[in-house]
Amino acid sequence: MSRSGADLALLLLGGFRFMAEEATERLSARGHPGVRPAHDFALRAIVAGAETVSEVGRRTSVSKQAAAKTVGFLEENAYVLRSPDPADGRRARLMVTDRGYSLMREGEAVFDELRAQWESLVGRDRIADLQDALQRLLGTDDPILGNYEITR
Repeated sequence: MSRSGADLALLLLGGFRFMAEEATERLSARGHPGVRPAHDFALRAIVAGAETVSEVGRRTSVSKQAAAKTVGFLEENAYVLRSPDPADGRRARLMVTDRGYSLMREGEAVFDELRAQWESLVGRDRIADLQDALQRLLGTDDPILGNYEITR
């Protein structure tokens, strides 16, 4: 078995793809068709303080156009609301709806199920060690969005 950096990168990507695709299927079966990881990242960015499409794009490292498309899907499916900014009528503020918070909780439950599935295959300690190692290598608990909390 090769231990090259490219192999590690491909394994990490494969693990992400597996979890993302499986989560997409499970969430669709639970009444959230079409939801992708990008939608969850955007919701978490909004909960963490991103109030505009531009801020969602910056926090999730995507273009403003990609963020607008993602937020559009979330708005069309009642996961977020846009409301006029009282301080600036040209701006629309984003807010996660109760449905959006519900999706986030269900998404977390799905990822907990997937983690448990992996733990049953290789052991709880090995998965915990993997997560600890990745956090140490990346230098943070949440490399994309910082700390957030689902409060609803």
